[in-house]
Amino acid sequence: MNRAILLDIEGTTTPIDFVHQTLFPYARARISGFVSENSARLKTEITQLVAEHRDDIEYSNGLNPDSANSVADYLKFLIETDRKSTPLKSIQGMIWQTGYENGDLVSPVYPDVAEAFERWKSVGNMIAVYSSGSVLAQHLIFKYSDQGDLTRFIDRYFDTQIGHKRETESYQRISAELGLDAGSILFISDISEELDAASAAGYKTALSLRAGNAVVEGQKHYRAISTFDELE
Repeated sequence: MNRAILLDIEGTTTPIDFVHQTLFPYARARISGFVSENSARLKTEITQLVAEHRDDIEYSNGLNPDSANSVADYLKFLIETDRKSTPLKSIQGMIWQTGYENGDLVSPVYPDVAEAFERWKSVGNMIAVYSSGSVLAQHLIFKYSDQGDLTRFIDRYFDTQIGHKRETESYQRISAELGLDAGSILFISDISEELDAASAAGYKTALSLRAGNAVVEGQKHYRAISTFDELE
């Protein structure tokens, strides 16, 4: 029996299109003004960006941490290249928070999600989320979902602060944080490399084949589901 369900978000609980066609453009359109108005608040993130830029061989421009325009330009580049950047994800989460709170944003989740959460909790399972988006962004997606506030079902959130999603060590850290043996955790994702890493850590895995997800090479190696109902 599973004692915890660990969930990816994009393509697992929430359509990928919402993230790429709604959330990313929303943040990009507001990022210059946000950085300009909140530079003091963003000192930690800007320091992280400077370190990331130092090793970035794809970005040809310089980065001046004292220039809001320079910082915003680099952030836009990271958005356009879909970089899994921890400071970018943190800043995006702050921008999205305003959008959710003022009613601009509502997160779609797949129709089976809320009922599955209720079932899993009713039999004593923990529910945790692991996404490249910041913990704040994850919390907002479930708090302001089109099925109501689902955060009451979720016990823990993990982002790239604990490690990247294609690294086995990240899943080892998560099982330690949850206080559970890896074999009692089921990880669900639409990305095969993430499932590989979780499996290497001893997790059970399931491949999410939601409508609109990319074709996964070698999907026959995974237990595939198109809805959480298939886990029962």
